[in-house]
Amino acid sequence: QVQLVESGGGLVQAGGSLRLSCAASGRTFSVSTMGWFRQAPGKEREFVASINWSGSSLAYADSVKGRFTISRDNAKATVYLQMNSLKPADTAVYYCAAKNSELRYAYWGQGTQVTVSS
Repeated sequence: QVQLVESGGGLVQAGGSLRLSCAASGRTFSVSTMGWFRQAPGKEREFVASINWSGSSLAYADSVKGRFTISRDNAKATVYLQMNSLKPADTAVYYCAAKNSELRYAYWGQGTQVTVSS
């Protein structure tokens, strides 16, 4: 079982930066693939980025490549999403998620709002 709590969201102007954090509790965090997803108003939740347990395998949505960076600190049981060059289209609720032993995103945080003004 993994519990996830996101933080770091807020209001930022276009071109600005934010860093999201996801604090995890639970014995399996260090071996879990972690992901960030987002959901904009009126749209379905979409994948943003993921990172495997060691940090050696990263994946990004095309829309954020080159602007967002996912990382993790297993000692702190925390995963991060550094977001640079933000655009109004990045406005959404951002969710942290963890895969279970069946390699499915089974655990989700409550989300943190990111709003980018033009």
